[in-house]
Amino acid sequence: MKVVTAAEMRQIDQDTIEGIGIPGIVLMETAGSAIVRAIEQHYPTYQRIGIFVGKGNNGGDGLVIARQLVHAGRDVHLFPVSPADSFTGEAEINLQIAKRLGLQIEFYGTGTVPTTLASCELFVDAIFGTGLRGTVREPIATVINAINSLDTPILSVDLPSGLDADTGNPLGICVRADRTVTIGLPKRGLLVHPGAEFAGKLEIVDIGFPEQVIDAQGIKVNWTTTTQALQWVPPRPPASHKGTYGRVLVVAGSTGMTGAAALASEAALRAGAGLVTLATPKHLNPILEGLLPEVMTLPLPETDAGSLSVSAASAILEFAEKTKSVLAIGPGLSQHSDTVLLVHQLVRENRERALNLRMVVDADGLNALSQVPEVISLLDREAILTPHPGEMSRLTSSSVPSLEADRIRTAQQFASEHNLTLVFKGAPTVTGLVNGDVWINSTGNPGMATGGMGDVLTGIIAGLMAQGHSNETAAVLGVYLHGLAGDIAAEALGMHGLVASDVLKAVPKAISSLRK
Repeated sequence: MKVVTAAEMRQIDQDTIEGIGIPGIVLMETAGSAIVRAIEQHYPTYQRIGIFVGKGNNGGDGLVIARQLVHAGRDVHLFPVSPADSFTGEAEINLQIAKRLGLQIEFYGTGTVPTTLASCELFVDAIFGTGLRGTVREPIATVINAINSLDTPILSVDLPSGLDADTGNPLGICVRADRTVTIGLPKRGLLVHPGAEFAGKLEIVDIGFPEQVIDAQGIKVNWTTTTQALQWVPPRPPASHKGTYGRVLVVAGSTGMTGAAALASEAALRAGAGLVTLATPKHLNPILEGLLPEVMTLPLPETDAGSLSVSAASAILEFAEKTKSVLAIGPGLSQHSDTVLLVHQLVRENRERALNLRMVVDADGLNALSQVPEVISLLDREAILTPHPGEMSRLTSSSVPSLEADRIRTAQQFASEHNLTLVFKGAPTVTGLVNGDVWINSTGNPGMATGGMGDVLTGIIAGLMAQGHSNETAAVLGVYLHGLAGDIAAEALGMHGLVASDVLKAVPKAISSLRK
């Protein structure tokens, strides 16, 4: 599903009205009807509803909602927050209709607090939409404060009023909604933090914007939905065998970090890879063989600190080339100087020998790349990098706050500049593709903020790559499945105390749940 900026949404709206010829008042009526259906679904027993309306199109939607709810038998109280003579266009038309129908209207924002406010069971926030410019000013700031102060559920129309549609930052003050029903397409600010917190539960309603109008915008940002993810999970043919689903070579582990190697290796199998081999320091081999009965091992030369030696590079590349394995490099490797050289050597030789090995690089693999940035230029579109904010900071020599300020732009820019796929982990995880497209993930929860989760993600992505998915699809689908497995695990166990192995075990269920 496409994700829009405020400007893109306004253009879609304008082109639908002017280019296609669907009147704005028809779109407004359709939007109001869709939101009324959401209210009937989620708040079926709430009879006394207060609706705050602004003077623009968002307020016009609110006036349609009020009229239709009254028609359905609800006790509706309208609270316009601007003077009647300031309403324009379709909003002004709907205000006049509301007056002629005798709806209960009490103008709010002139310093007096409506006496009926405290008795409402539900508030509908239709003050500001994507057209808001600058900081919310008085008297509307006081109105929003009052809305937030009452212990009453709030449903916001399109956006919580006061939220920047593009950045997700509050413009001075913002309605804190329990649910937001956004119109047509999700706005960027609803999917990133802190906007996602202000929005509460998010629902998207289709009001008939033509696909040709949306496509004409060339929108590059997407939201990974269940429908999209399902299209990327093919059935497993009855006559298939382990060779059908490819091989993964995980290059991981060091003294004290066997868990990372184990999690990544098993995750590749859980994601559906046919065969997985773990290349690891030879002294760890007995431990990992006992820990991972389904994973083969490749014991290799090690440093005196118990990490992989640079002398292991040739064996790793020969094995990967011979078996046509996807390389997953980094979990628990350590930052030993010799191991750092190993990562550099693998990247250099893959490029110089034109081996065209597909690889996903994470954790200490990324830390090794950040020490010699020129090595990153040797990667190509066959590579996926999966940094968290700290690792991204080291890769780019930029501060974490500056990278986090616009996660979409960060992922998009890095992927395009370096001609590779970038999975920028976080809340939400954002994946940048070579062609400039960006995918915002829709799954996952705060319980996943524990050690080892990234190792599981690395294995899932590598396992999908081994099965023939493109790097782009493997990255986007892998992130979605990882988050979905986390949601399934959290549903069963709770978020507190959730660990990476819980998520690992839920990966097959996440895949099967898509089909249901």
